[in-house]
Amino acid sequence: MFNRLKYLILLAVTLPCSAQKPVKLTPSEIYHKVEKLNTLASALYIAAHPDDENTRLITYLSNKEHAETSYLSLTRGNGGQNLISNELGDVLGIIRTQELLNARKVDGGVQYFSTANDFGYSKRPGEAYDKWQKERILEQVVYTIRKLQPDIIVNRFDHRTEGTTHGHHTASAQLSELAFKDAGNKNKFSNQLKTLKTFEPKRLFFNASWWFFGGKEQFAKADKSKYIPLEIGIYYPLLGKSNQEIASLSRSQHQSQGFGDMSSRGSDIDYLELIYGPKLNNQQNLFEGIDTSWNRIENGKPIGNKISQLLENFDFKTPENNVNALVEIYSLIENLDNSIWKERKLNEVKECILFCTGLFIEVSSDSQFISPNETAYFKFELTNRSNYPIEFRQVNIFGEQLKNINSVLLSNNEAKIETFSLKVPNNLKLSKAEYLENPEESFYNQFKPSDELIYHIQLKFNDINITFDKKIVYKFKDEVKGQEKLLNLAEILYEDKDNDEVVQEAIQL
Repeated sequence: MFNRLKYLILLAVTLPCSAQKPVKLTPSEIYHKVEKLNTLASALYIAAHPDDENTRLITYLSNKEHAETSYLSLTRGNGGQNLISNELGDVLGIIRTQELLNARKVDGGVQYFSTANDFGYSKRPGEAYDKWQKERILEQVVYTIRKLQPDIIVNRFDHRTEGTTHGHHTASAQLSELAFKDAGNKNKFSNQLKTLKTFEPKRLFFNASWWFFGGKEQFAKADKSKYIPLEIGIYYPLLGKSNQEIASLSRSQHQSQGFGDMSSRGSDIDYLELIYGPKLNNQQNLFEGIDTSWNRIENGKPIGNKISQLLENFDFKTPENNVNALVEIYSLIENLDNSIWKERKLNEVKECILFCTGLFIEVSSDSQFISPNETAYFKFELTNRSNYPIEFRQVNIFGEQLKNINSVLLSNNEAKIETFSLKVPNNLKLSKAEYLENPEESFYNQFKPSDELIYHIQLKFNDINITFDKKIVYKFKDEVKGQEKLLNLAEILYEDKDNDEVVQEAIQL
């Protein structure tokens, strides 16, 4: 174990091959994704720390409203407690980062961070601003809004309760309130406008909770006339779970904070206060007055019509029969002018195509680390698990097209497996906990995937070429458990909670 963790220190001078477990969806879950494909709504949830987010509301917005739902956590939680192991400080921030990312995989949201440092408890937001540099973090929140273009923003905390709660909490709400107004002002952080446009969200909400009132009893007695009672006790037949059941699974990812949660079912009310924006006539529709159909973008109506047709005629028994329609939808979206919606929906439709064909794509290595200027060995696998004819075109890794892997037409259950070696470019960026070493740069990099260990594979579907971006994975065989994949740094650290010396060395990453 000591030797294995010792290699972690080499992350500063090597490149780790890591992976997520492949996602496999049932036909009903694919249909659920196609429903989201037909919705152009966006929401941003903002709070201070990992685990501050209301997973019930994020789950609702993502799965009931089918909105692109993001959570901006200003910090990574490195000032918090740790109930599962001995790590504190920066390495705890790494663990809590992974917990947040895992939570979003469950509830359907997307995770973002600022570079604000969680330095522990503060009584007032002024203390947070002194340590964070208020304008710097405000600029990042404005950048996030301009980049993600949310129709609505929801604050976990109240910007008007200074001195009554954790200063980080109040600061997150105050910064969100300022950014809500500043994002549409061309004179605020105008340097961002070289690559982005100003953007004005339609509504800003405060997401109230019983614990703001001292307990459930007090909240039950409180005057709630100014709040919007939103029914979130939804059951999703396509997923086989209630909104609360999904949310509890998401909440339970925050293991280090002891937030394991019991699932529940039935009617459930969440409360929101409208801070800015037009009043809601229908309090069950937070996007009221906002066109969330494909009609909101130029030349989008035919796409919406095509998706509606697909939903009406969706083949659950033989999902591959949906691919032609999905490919046509992809082609229509690709012809649109560049926009945030074009980018999002192209990625969504590509996912649906992969799931409908059962297509398995993977480049793996049996080496956990590779170094620049080193010859690395890889295994390439491509398996078409449908009757849909898919033509494999090419693979690019490290900017180089692999010439020893030939183009081929893949038939049902035909696997194309090749092994190859490749010299790692000397100028490839080294892997490290970048947000600790260069927080400003890492903030802006979080909006675009690193291309360090990403390969690009081009496939042809019905005469349409589509490129998929995938990460190289590290794969090994456990003699007891069988095939395993390295998931993340936190998983390695959990393996030996008593080896404080080695863990502290790992903090140097």
